[in-house]
Amino acid sequence: MLRKAALNAGIFFLYLVSLLPFWFLYVVADVIFLVLYYIIGYRRQVVKVNLANSFPERSEAERLKIERRYYRYMADLIVETIKMITVSERSLRKRMKPTNPELVEHYFKRHKSIIAAAGHYCNWEMAALAFGLLTTEKRIIVYKPLTNEVFDAMFNRVRARFGAMLVAMRQTLRTMVALKNQLTFSVLVSDQTPNMHEINYFTRFLNQPTAVFLGIEKLAKLIDAAVIFYRIDRVSRGYYTYTLVPLIDEPKQAAEHEITEAHVRYLEKLIQEKPQYWLWSHRRWKFTPEDLKK
Repeated sequence: MLRKAALNAGIFFLYLVSLLPFWFLYVVADVIFLVLYYIIGYRRQVVKVNLANSFPERSEAERLKIERRYYRYMADLIVETIKMITVSERSLRKRMKPTNPELVEHYFKRHKSIIAAAGHYCNWEMAALAFGLLTTEKRIIVYKPLTNEVFDAMFNRVRARFGAMLVAMRQTLRTMVALKNQLTFSVLVSDQTPNMHEINYFTRFLNQPTAVFLGIEKLAKLIDAAVIFYRIDRVSRGYYTYTLVPLIDEPKQAAEHEITEAHVRYLEKLIQEKPQYWLWSHRRWKFTPEDLKK
């Protein structure tokens, strides 16, 4: 009971913080960077190992520069995510702008639903919120529930503020089948790490064997949905664009794993171009193909 009360108090505190203006939150972000990087060294060893394995061809000095830039951006990401609790539609439209929203109507006019792959790249939470403003058709965000139910419920309320429907990963298939006769636009984060019992496929990603979910491919073939990549680019501090990048228009004609490889390769290229915006502190490489043989 006391724990739940403390969590609710924490959420109320975040709500109050989210009311602060962006300029002030970025002052806070500068302090957060110093604390995360220099004082507590939050997961710095995880980041160092991930960068070394992903970019062995780069010098230690180059990887260190990426590391520092990553932590600077992580601090911004923290305050921007908090700001999403109360950000206005007007401010959101100004700060997260679509470059080609007409692509949605292009597919819908062909009576084709859309499945978008996205990564933990740039501000994916702000992009998820802006996703709700893209169309009036059914908008679905597939998410992996947090262990903490109180914070999980809070994040879901925030993500659904502008009309998106939240669907837990384990309910995705059932939901898609129920909605197969409707036009839907769904977004799935493609760089989640499967649990051991969920692994069915490994690919080479950032120079390492990487377990990936096949859900996007399976769902696209099931409902014959066009597959795109939901690309986010940072323009300046607090300002982004997002672009809908077509990958596979006819999923039922795609070879096995072709769809999966298409979105994995696109994310990989994006990370290689500007690596500081990916979630390097995530323990992405928990399993290897050898682990499945044990």
